[in-house]
Amino acid sequence: MEALFGNAGVAKQLAEEALALSKGRDVQKMAAVALAFAGAGEETRTVADGLAKNYARDTLARFVFLPIIHAQVALTRKDSGKALEALRITQPYELTFGLYPLYVHGEAYLAASQGREAAADFQKLLKHRGAVGSEPVGALAHLGLARAYRLQGERARAIAAYKEFLTLWKDADPDIPILQQAKAECAKLQ
Repeated sequence: MEALFGNAGVAKQLAEEALALSKGRDVQKMAAVALAFAGAGEETRTVADGLAKNYARDTLARFVFLPIIHAQVALTRKDSGKALEALRITQPYELTFGLYPLYVHGEAYLAASQGREAAADFQKLLKHRGAVGSEPVGALAHLGLARAYRLQGERARAIAAYKEFLTLWKDADPDIPILQQAKAECAKLQ
């Protein structure tokens, strides 16, 4: 969650602390995802390699977690094509793990400047609120949708989506990086 909200340093620290306490499969999965979203390339690769080696028969590791991790590392390196390729395998599983595969897919389309495709992924994510539960990607899908509309030149729809996101976050701490970015992006459109 910290990495998704733009607090990469905190996310990296928490992932490292978790790995120091346990090398269990679930800890490795979540730590690798956190490290990937935090942009910790080499550390992410080390944990992901161990996950792939030690849990080669784990369906979620192979078809959800590792593709998300590889895609996020590719996005950090500004390689949206590689990210989209890594996520191809997740399509049958996109409604698992709080819809993270779908969220990262939408983010990869944004990075590729494919607003229409990104919007479709974020809209699909928003239609499955029950599967999202309390995962942060549920709220962040509104921001992704706003950015997708902005890419498409749909100013009014973008502003509406930004406002939905900002309404959801109206009581959030004001110094959260993703919130500050969303406010700045919305202000530029108005």
